Amino acid sequence: MRMRPRSLRIAAHVELVSLAVLLANLATAHLQPVSSLVGPTHGCAYLFVVVTTWRLRAAGSTTRAVAFVPGVGGLLALRRLAHAAG
Repeated sequence: MRMRPRSLRIAAHVELVSLAVLLANLATAHLQPVSSLVGPTHGCAYLFVVVTTWRLRAAGSTTRAVAFVPGVGGLLALRRLAHAAG
């Protein structure tokens, strides 16, 4: 498997953007349809990031642990993978 799979990069960005939308919705109008749509999207992206990071052979134990950080864990894991690759 490649060091920086495209699917992990996309899921990491979706996770971060969906968290930002959820927090902005919470701080402003708190619209239920937005929460109902973006909440599960964020949850799926988060789980995808964690599972994908754990399946990478190049990911060390610290990289796998960093993937559990909500919102930015995927981006941090990608950064650690890129650093490990040189």
